[in-house]
Parts: sequence; C-alpha cells; structure tokens
Amino acid sequence: MKILITTDLYTTQTNGVVTSVQNLTNALLARGHEVKILTLADGIHSYRIGSVYYIRSVSIGAIYPDVRMAAAYHHRLISQLIQWKPDVIHSQCEFFSFQFAHHIAKETGAPIVHTYHTLYEQYVGYVLPFKGVGEKAVGTLSRIRLKEVKAVIAPTRKVERTLRGYGLEVPVRVVPSGIGMEQHRIRLTAEQREQKRRALGIGPRTRVLVSVGRLGTEKKLDDLLRYFAATVDPSEDIRFLIVGGGPAGTQLRKLAQSLGVGDRVVFTGMVPPEQVQEYYQLGDVFVSASTSETQGLTYVEAAANGLPLLCRKDPCLEDVMIPGENGYDFEDQDQFRQGLDRIFADPAWLPQAAERSAQVASRFGKEAFGESVEAVYELVLQGGMEEMS
Repeated sequence: MKILITTDLYTTQTNGVVTSVQNLTNALLARGHEVKILTLADGIHSYRIGSVYYIRSVSIGAIYPDVRMAAAYHHRLISQLIQWKPDVIHSQCEFFSFQFAHHIAKETGAPIVHTYHTLYEQYVGYVLPFKGVGEKAVGTLSRIRLKEVKAVIAPTRKVERTLRGYGLEVPVRVVPSGIGMEQHRIRLTAEQREQKRRALGIGPRTRVLVSVGRLGTEKKLDDLLRYFAATVDPSEDIRFLIVGGGPAGTQLRKLAQSLGVGDRVVFTGMVPPEQVQEYYQLGDVFVSASTSETQGLTYVEAAANGLPLLCRKDPCLEDVMIPGENGYDFEDQDQFRQGLDRIFADPAWLPQAAERSAQVASRFGKEAFGESVEAVYELVLQGGMEEMS
C-alpha cells in the first residue's frame, strides 16, 4: 500500500502527535508498506529529506506557542505526491496539513483516514475568552472539518465519546497509539541511576516524583507544584523532577520559588528523545494532573519503564492505570497526598506495581498499533466502513 501521512507536527517538535506519527511510520514500513510524510517546515523554505516533504510555513505563535501555518498549498513537492498517487491519506492534524490531505485526495481519489489526537476544549482559552463558547465552537468545527473523511481513528474511548458528543457521524475506530517498547525496556543499572541522580542533585535514597512531557499550561503542572508544596513536608526526603520544555517553563520555575520548594524541584529542560527512558527511571512515581490528554503516551511510557502512576482522574487512564495495582488517581490535593502515602506505605507494593505497569504497557507496542491501523485502511479501501460504526 502507498500511504501518505499528513501532519502539522513532525520533527520540529517533540510531543504525542510526533511520537505517534514516527511509531506508526516505522510500524507500517515494517509491514511492507510504502510511506511518505507531508508536513510543515520550520521556516520559509520548502524541501524534501528522503520520504519526508516539508512545506514552507510562518509562525503564528501569537495564537499558541510554537504553532506554524503553511505558507503554500500548491507547490512542486505537493505535485510530486499527487503524481505518486497514494492509496490512502492518513491525516494527523485538523488544521493546516489537513488542507494538503484534502487537496491531494481531491486530485487522486485517495480516501482520507484521520486520527483525532487533540481535545481542543483544553486549549480554547488561548484564543477565546469564554470557555463555553469555545467548547461549542470546537464541536462545530470538528464536525464540519471531518465530515468528508472516510474514517476517524480515536486513540481512546474518551476521544470516541467526545466525537460522538460533537454529533460526528463518520465511522470511528478506537486504536491506541503505540510506542517503541525496545527503548523503554532498557534499564539503567543501580550505579548508572545513582550517578545520574547525583548529577541532578538527587540522593540515592531520595524518593522522586517525576513528570515527563511538554510544559504547557494545559498540563496543569502548576497544580502539581501546589500540591507538592502543600502536602510534602521539607523534612521528607522527596524531590519533584520535571522533565521537558515548553512555553510554561519560566512561569513554573517562578512558581516553584514562590511556593518555597525551588530547592526541592528539579527542572531538566528538554532531553534527547533517545534518552527519555533514563529520566523516567530516575523517578519512583510518575505524576500528572493533566486532563488534556487524548491518550497520554507519557503514561504508557512511564508504565513501560516500570513506574507506578499517580494521576488526576481521567477517562484516558482507563486502559493504562489499574487503581491499587499499578497506581492511584486523585481529584484534589488531599487525594494526591493519600495516593503518595499508599504508594510508599508498603515497600513490597512498589516492585509488584512496577511489574504490573510493565505488563499493562506491553499491550501498547507499535507492532500492534501498525496492524490495527492497517486494518482500518483495508476496511476503508474495501468500502466496509459500516463495520467500524
């Protein structure tokens, strides 16, 4: 099969969409398919590197940090992809690269399959002052935007329910995004872990809460900092390790200082993606307060690295966290502290939870991901979309 993937985000950023696209591409290539990617360049020049086609773009960071808008929709590189005649177009973003998908589909007759990665209700505050108006607008725009695609892939049942709530009538199939398990099965030795912790000013016996991901306001790391400051006594040997970069980074550092926990919170900034498993393993518990995740690949990655989870209650955790077995959820500050106490109360529970997390994460390998997405393509090409409804 010739498969064209269109995405606003590829190698210019590191986030869940980029990770999903890269893992899907690798899985499809391993299954013998021909895959090309059409995305936005990080500047005003278009170019091609191998099977990845970059179209020139301009920044619209005034609307949302790091967002770029295509500066061309008719270009020789796009013409080359039309001449290539893909069998299926798999769009990954609803905005600028979706226009590429629509145009190429119109010219070639290839059906569009779309993955809905982002719940935009969590982001409308960046552009609209009234949340209710923004949420209604998101539903209407999503329904209109996707009405002509042949099928939608939802990473979780949470996303499927959201799309149905919008009134979307397109067939939807739930397919969890996969991760490359090989990387997350590599374990630091005790000596390596102690050395890397020491380099960050963390003692070998210190308990470490770790958060990995983009530092955006929608991730609600400010809540975690406040919970940490309010419930963890300075006499407790506990640190909070925050791994990642993003537009809220400066604000979060200032907040940690103002809360009096600046000396107990460690910010690493961005880390190389090929080393991210090492940073998970520096922690003892993975924590998150986000409700903006469609699937939360960081939850899966943390579980794959053998960490118990302490996360704000959210439907996207349904298939990743089993309360009492590999973690706990919380809805407020008191429940956050109760979760910590339960996790650290029984030393025998932690290794059992680590093993359970690894077992749960094993279901999310990129091989199964590629196979499931391939099945959606085949249904669409065979006209069997009603089987997905």
